Amino acid sequence: MLPYLYTDHEYCVFTGIGINKVCVPVISGHGTKGVFELLAGWRRTRESLPFKERVADAFADVMVCYTMTSSLYIITFGMGASPFTNIESVKIFCQSMCVAVLVNYFYVFSFYGSCLVFAGQLEQNRYHSVFCCKIPSVEYLDRQPTWFKTMMSDGHDHVTHHEVLPYHNHFIQHFLREHYTEWITNTYVKPFVVILYLIYASFSFMGCLQISDGSNIVNLLASNTPSVSYATTQQKYFSNYSPVIGFYIYEPIEYWNSTVQEHLTTLSHGFNKISWMDNYFQYLKVVNVSASTKSDFITILQGSFLRSPEYQHFMEDIILSKTDGDEMEIIASRMYLVARTTEKTREEVVELLERLRPLSLINNIKFIVFNPTFVFMDRYSSSVVSPILTSAFSVLTILILTFFLVINPLGNFWLILTVTSVELGVLGLMTLWNVHMDSISILCLIYTLNFAMDHCAPHLYTFVLATEHTRTQCIKISLEEHGAAILQNACCFIIGMLPLVFVPSNLTYTLFKCSLLTAGCTVLHCFVILPVFLTFFPPSKKRHKKKKRAKRKEREREREMMERERVREREEIECIEVRENPDHVTNV
Repeated sequence: MLPYLYTDHEYCVFTGIGINKVCVPVISGHGTKGVFELLAGWRRTRESLPFKERVADAFADVMVCYTMTSSLYIITFGMGASPFTNIESVKIFCQSMCVAVLVNYFYVFSFYGSCLVFAGQLEQNRYHSVFCCKIPSVEYLDRQPTWFKTMMSDGHDHVTHHEVLPYHNHFIQHFLREHYTEWITNTYVKPFVVILYLIYASFSFMGCLQISDGSNIVNLLASNTPSVSYATTQQKYFSNYSPVIGFYIYEPIEYWNSTVQEHLTTLSHGFNKISWMDNYFQYLKVVNVSASTKSDFITILQGSFLRSPEYQHFMEDIILSKTDGDEMEIIASRMYLVARTTEKTREEVVELLERLRPLSLINNIKFIVFNPTFVFMDRYSSSVVSPILTSAFSVLTILILTFFLVINPLGNFWLILTVTSVELGVLGLMTLWNVHMDSISILCLIYTLNFAMDHCAPHLYTFVLATEHTRTQCIKISLEEHGAAILQNACCFIIGMLPLVFVPSNLTYTLFKCSLLTAGCTVLHCFVILPVFLTFFPPSKKRHKKKKRAKRKEREREREMMERERVREREEIECIEVRENPDHVTNV
């Protein structure tokens, strides 16, 4: 596992993009799942088999499903890197994840598989897996100290050394087989699980109705910094005022024309203005001078107004230049607008932008409006709709593709239903946990699809394709085969995310929250919800009973036919013997 994490880290450093560092803890959830599944498949094989057959059985048991989930990872993250996503950081992250998934797949398929082959050779020849020396005999180990016996033992008791399936002695496997599967399939436990899922679904639905965008600039800053203090104070005491919006006119216009003046007044209606034009017209009224022509307007502006001490600061708001006829002309100017808003500042500022910007494209006066906070508002103005559309389209694509990749369509239906439940649960619960829609939460929502599918797909398909008599027996087999790998991977994933709590950044804390919800909801579905619900709803296992009964009847018929044929053969032989030598037969 350590070489795997090192490989991903080297890739992220090679790309040189800061957001790719998030790939290391995120992609580890998929990589360690493949490692644990392949290790579990290896442990399920018989120790008496040659190591080549054990490796072949392990790969045949695991790599088909792992190949499917890896391909779906690439598809979903490929959608995140497509034009459907309007945030550039999300595109960069999804592109990096696609490459990381490919690197991880070939790592598990090649290097880790080679490690299994090497371990199988050592185990078959009774060599120690760490020291690579011959393991002493049991009699020799009994005469040695405890520390030597612990270090040089092969891990098996001499009584159970030749067990057919030693994986059953694993403590997680033993707990799942002997205790948990019996408890979760108990009739008295199932009603409480149904109530638990109803509570889960209600809270998720309530959270989905309260989704808000992440355009709050505080969420994008490092914690405990002066910028956070400033933004918090501004929102607390001056949140009823919008940011100061720059209104820039970037072409010569007839400022002295009354029609143009009325047009500019209409554009800035509803704002508190800090404008050189308003002060200039007020100045003309005070001095009782008219400036209805271009020459008068420019002469009074340049020779009298801008030289007054109280109006000299407006010189930087007006760009004057000479024309071909040596006449002065205003080629550009600016003024500032401030809107008074209510408590919902971000929503109202977005509305103001949506009202002003279309006018800048179709208006006769060429102008632009800008404020540094508009960068974040542009970035997240449609962040609520984008991940929902991308996730929905990904679920639809997965549904279509899984019908071609997997034989059983009912298993595909259960997979899509489970992944959708996990996705909506993470979306609703993160909203209730005060997590807004920003770039990190969008990445986690895209990743949640793959994480849930990666863990639920082997679990579901093992249940669907099982041939036991009852659903309860099938779900027990599914939990025994994949429960340990799911639990080990989820624990490693959460432990890998724990250092993010100590990073002084709201974005990394958001990543930790979303990752914890992703792992928690997935484990909840794999270990609690699915084992109960699959015993209520299809697929039914009656067809397997019918098949077994039919096979039994066929076997009985075959046995009867064989006995009849044997009787006929004996009769024919006796008849032939009577005809050839009746005395001999009579004597017999």
